[in-house]
Amino acid sequence: MQPPVFDTVPDIRLIAVDMDGSLLDDEKRIHDDFWPLLDQLAGRGILLCPASGRQYATLRRQFARDELVYIAENGSYVVQHDEEISADPLDLGTARRVVETVRAADGLDLGTVLCGKRSAYVERTDDAFLDQARPYYARLETVDDLTAVDDEVLKVAVYDFGMATDGAGPLLEPFGGDDRVLVSGKHWVDVMSPTADKGHALRAVQESLGITPEQTMAFGDYFNDVGMLDAAYYSFAMDNAHPDIRAHARFVAPPNTANGVVRTITSVLGL
Repeated sequence: MQPPVFDTVPDIRLIAVDMDGSLLDDEKRIHDDFWPLLDQLAGRGILLCPASGRQYATLRRQFARDELVYIAENGSYVVQHDEEISADPLDLGTARRVVETVRAADGLDLGTVLCGKRSAYVERTDDAFLDQARPYYARLETVDDLTAVDDEVLKVAVYDFGMATDGAGPLLEPFGGDDRVLVSGKHWVDVMSPTADKGHALRAVQESLGITPEQTMAFGDYFNDVGMLDAAYYSFAMDNAHPDIRAHARFVAPPNTANGVVRTITSVLGL
């Protein structure tokens, strides 16, 4: 699949990019062509905004750029220059009830990550689970009891060794009445504040920088990207995106396995 080409180069000032399934390939790598593109964007005054369910510390380590705006924890934490722009924490009582619900689940193989501002925390310590959690959480602490953690909680992420839509999703669905329950990947479900969302975060960034949706590009592939795609006129679903996500995007980019984000940005902006 070839990236789209427009008759005129749009006036883009902000590019929001999902990570897993979008910028990253299936081996969780960033293509080598991305880094010179990032320098070209900076030279044109275009700001890149990594937007992910990943932890801020993880995104900061991956990109190593202070000037980027990082939308972390699926929109519940936004940071630039190592300073908090906004935060939308989860009620601590709710977080503890989610932990207890997962502990009590029968017949499901689940692991819980309590995502705080200072660190992420786990009480399950087997390698099978930690191998799934570590790539997303550069700061990860093992504790005896997640309900005793003293930190401001941004979200609770639950890993399901089966399909999240069949197991952890239905299990945690009752929390969706007062909070936001989001299937953020094939195996992950996040419980967050009801107003935490990549789209809300991106709109806050647009407002703070005086950038319009028509000056914004966004790339995504899964349910946690819907709000972000809705906040950008130049919204791109990856060719590998979940079919339901295409309804929220005006355009389609080549798949993450074919360096679709970099190729599309290069094509649309005439680089």
